[in-house]
Amino acid sequence: MASKTIVCYFCKMNIGAYIDHSILKPTTLISHLEKLCKEAIENNMAAVCVPPLFVKGARKLVQNSNVKVATVIGFPFGYSAVEAKLAEVLLAIVDGADELDMVINIAALKNNDWQYLAGELNAVLPIIRSKNKVLKVIIESGVLTDNEIIKCCDLYGIAGVDFMKTSTGYAETGATVHAVTLMRKHLADSIKIKASGGIRTYQFAKELLEAGADRIGCSNSLQIIAESNNETNNFEHHTNKENETY
Repeated sequence: MASKTIVCYFCKMNIGAYIDHSILKPTTLISHLEKLCKEAIENNMAAVCVPPLFVKGARKLVQNSNVKVATVIGFPFGYSAVEAKLAEVLLAIVDGADELDMVINIAALKNNDWQYLAGELNAVLPIIRSKNKVLKVIIESGVLTDNEIIKCCDLYGIAGVDFMKTSTGYAETGATVHAVTLMRKHLADSIKIKASGGIRTYQFAKELLEAGADRIGCSNSLQIIAESNNETNNFEHHTNKENETY
């Protein structure tokens, strides 16, 4: 009898290619940055996400690899002035950032001031586009209602941002499968989703990717990759055993 082939996309994928390896603590040291970048390169991760202070150093550390440098804007609460966010964007680009994860003004959103949010986006998006950089808008989905998430999808989706990102990791609730599913339902396929906040296991990361996430932001990246490798090995072992019986 012919051998039986089982296709398991998430068993065979390189989970590292979906990960933004992140360190955003205010106590971050240069030694932490060096370790982060080394791990990202060795595991073929998508990007390192670092505090603005460390963008220039990260750029040097990953310059001979495919790892991108991401940093945060208006982090973590998003209520800094538009002019301040624009200044942060400009400095990050000068320092060598490829991707900019900007926290939207959540206070404005909660007060239903969508005009302010549109103005904030219009202030930063043209300069990011002109420099061919990537913008991820962080909406802090854990403090939003479903209707507020949908309105964010409408605003930022129509504007054509590169990613909508669930969370900063500083709210009580981080990424959820529900939020990612809702965002995917209300965004065009061209708008990607980054899930972040509280992602500590491969199982949860896989669930978020299956729900529609394109990128995972986490600090527990090596553990997630190790768990992914274990699942791949188990999958191949069981597949080989099944093939032997046919």
